[in-house]
Amino acid sequence: MGDQKDTLTVTDNRTGQTYELPIEDGAIRSMDLRQIKVSDDDFGLLAYDPAFKNTANVRSEITYIDGDAGILRYRGYPIEQLAGSSTFLEVAYLLIHGELPTQEDYDRWVFDITHHTFIHENIKKFIDGFHHDAHPMGILVSSVGALSTFYPEAKGIDDPDTRQQQIIRLIAKFPTLAAFAYRHSIGMKYAYPDNDLSFAGNFLNMMWKTTELKYEPDPVLERAMDVLLILHADHEQNCSTTTMRTIGSSDADPYSAAAGATAALYGPKHGGANEAVLRMLEEIGTADQVPEYVEKAKNGEFRLMGFGHRVYKNYDPRATIVRDLAHEVFEVTGKNALLDIAVELENIALEDEYFAERKLYPNVDFYSGIIYQAMGFPTSMFPVLFAMGRIPGWLAHWQENLLDEEQAIVRPRQLFVGAGERDYAPVEDRG
Repeated sequence: MGDQKDTLTVTDNRTGQTYELPIEDGAIRSMDLRQIKVSDDDFGLLAYDPAFKNTANVRSEITYIDGDAGILRYRGYPIEQLAGSSTFLEVAYLLIHGELPTQEDYDRWVFDITHHTFIHENIKKFIDGFHHDAHPMGILVSSVGALSTFYPEAKGIDDPDTRQQQIIRLIAKFPTLAAFAYRHSIGMKYAYPDNDLSFAGNFLNMMWKTTELKYEPDPVLERAMDVLLILHADHEQNCSTTTMRTIGSSDADPYSAAAGATAALYGPKHGGANEAVLRMLEEIGTADQVPEYVEKAKNGEFRLMGFGHRVYKNYDPRATIVRDLAHEVFEVTGKNALLDIAVELENIALEDEYFAERKLYPNVDFYSGIIYQAMGFPTSMFPVLFAMGRIPGWLAHWQENLLDEEQAIVRPRQLFVGAGERDYAPVEDRG
């Protein structure tokens, strides 16, 4: 073992030639495959990987996931510790800067974000231009992108101070845009930010304030909102984060990149999972119906939503946190009948060998939708809440990508399988 080399020996059976490829951090470089050719004019071997299921295109220090062991860490800190002891803004600082802040740094960070929550009045007019029943996520995508026109200096991405300013603005203004999108969609007057409230409390204020002079968020719901944002703050190279990095690789400003990432999250396969869980629980109807639906699922007649994950092959560590959080929220909001169904479904599924063999465990979406519903959020706001939590993770990856000297503008290869050269024929001669 002492003589073991960190290399991969590959024999090309087309030519009989052998190649030795270095292995670093458990990976080979795809560019090393280019030396494998059948002739001098051969382009070289490519790796074909639809949906990038087994391709790493970045080196990242931000988030670590061990799907088999059910581990999630931000900058080395277990998600359980952060959700139990930290705040969303402290976690945002950690993701962006790489270390937890000192008290002085944290106070300055909170002050700066708190005092950048207001948006230009013209953005309100922009939002007013949407149809009265426009989806809040569609409004959010557009208004986040529109911020780039209000802050043209954001294009100076090579200046650290300019980058920091835009990062603060995006984290600060995202909840305002999210809440305004909701208020517009239901025809309510906008509620302005309140600098006396916490990040989560201020968002609840902008969502729910009506005629009261001062909105006072329930501390349990305020903390629940903060924890849910922490749980969604980053999740490695998912679809929207990859989109953020890809757009950023062209040196686009962060507002444009964040709009693209938000659009990626708009897709139901990414940002709509917790809504799908709610629809499933409503279809099941009552807890005593759960065994019947479990059998249907095992027979391929029904799909259980909120079970299994592309990354986790063990219990999603966020699911345990959000399950406990659900019970705390319902102490304030009152019991939701869907919770009984969810608990029964989880208990039966976890004891069934069918699910254990297939490593189908509850994920974070299994309980988060129930909590959001209990807090009064409509399902149309679920992906908006997801995006609001994810923005610091997106920005951390955007900045990391900019500072990585190995990175360049993203430009994947393709395997062309279309027609060969053909001669054009006038329309009258086409069969």
